[in-house]
Amino acid sequence: MPIYEYVCLDCKERFELMRPMKDADASVACRKCESEHTSRLLSLFFASSGGRVVAGNAPSCSGCAGGSCATCGH
Repeated sequence: MPIYEYVCLDCKERFELMRPMKDADASVACRKCESEHTSRLLSLFFASSGGRVVAGNAPSCSGCAGGSCATCGH
């Protein structure tokens, strides 16, 4: 089951829930204030394989210009 991130629009609490994809956008109560005025967030991720980025953006420093960076190694 996927993990989804949510934010409470009343108290600004951020929380995660593991739930079926079919329920991803169904209403959910905030764990902190119990309000149902919540919204699902867009979750970002990063994946690499063999030193190559396969999804998301590679972590970098201000000296990176693509390829191998002598400063941070990315």
